[in-house]
Amino acid sequence: MEGRIINVKGQKLYIEHNNQFEGRPTIIFLHDSLGSVQLWREFPAKLSEIAQCNILAYDRLGYGKSFPMLTHERPVNYMELEADLLNNLLIEMDIDNAILFGHSDGGTIALITASKYPERIEAVICEAGHIFVEEVTLKGVYDAWEAYKTTNLPQRLQKYHGDKVEMLFKAWTETWTREDYRTWNIEYLLKDIKAPLLFIQGEADEYGTLDQVEKTVTQVSGSAEKYIIPGVGHTPHKEVPELVLEKAAGFISKYF
Repeated sequence: MEGRIINVKGQKLYIEHNNQFEGRPTIIFLHDSLGSVQLWREFPAKLSEIAQCNILAYDRLGYGKSFPMLTHERPVNYMELEADLLNNLLIEMDIDNAILFGHSDGGTIALITASKYPERIEAVICEAGHIFVEEVTLKGVYDAWEAYKTTNLPQRLQKYHGDKVEMLFKAWTETWTREDYRTWNIEYLLKDIKAPLLFIQGEADEYGTLDQVEKTVTQVSGSAEKYIIPGVGHTPHKEVPELVLEKAAGFISKYF
């Protein structure tokens, strides 16, 4: 797929767009807090082929090949603001039949977007998303912080984010561990999600308990199903890609 920079409300974002299946929905891939378009690897193309859907993947501001963040300081509602930006991106790309596939922060952004902008969202696949802050999440962030200081993690991330690594890492770790972020919670938005939802989570997820799944699927207004994978951590689409591809494609085929 050809990549390009697009200007969305003043933010210069890198996107990759494949529009080969006429009349079919577009799957929007929303990366995690250290992710990028590149880090999805072959997964989007494979799901596109199996589900016969178009795809749009993009780097949020400060990630991958998008332009840098202006500051690492984020407001508590930063993911709500990302959902607003995603809606503007969908308007810019003239997409009104989106299936959101979000991982971690991307999963949360997918839930918020489906809640706030239901007219553009046909379905949601949320992988390891969060709706509130848990102690296990904070432990995962602190462990990542330690790895950043003591291993070659910065160099590995630099391959995908270039000289933006320090800024994005600070943005993630400092926001989640900030005192005023402890009470962040989006459960109040879930009742407005009417699109079908599939919530995928590894049973051994180091960043969240199964409470995240249960409290999400029981509070949305539309149909919701969960797919809990034993022995798998925070990134099922990388750890057991074939299982996730099969489940996601099956979910999509029920509705489209």
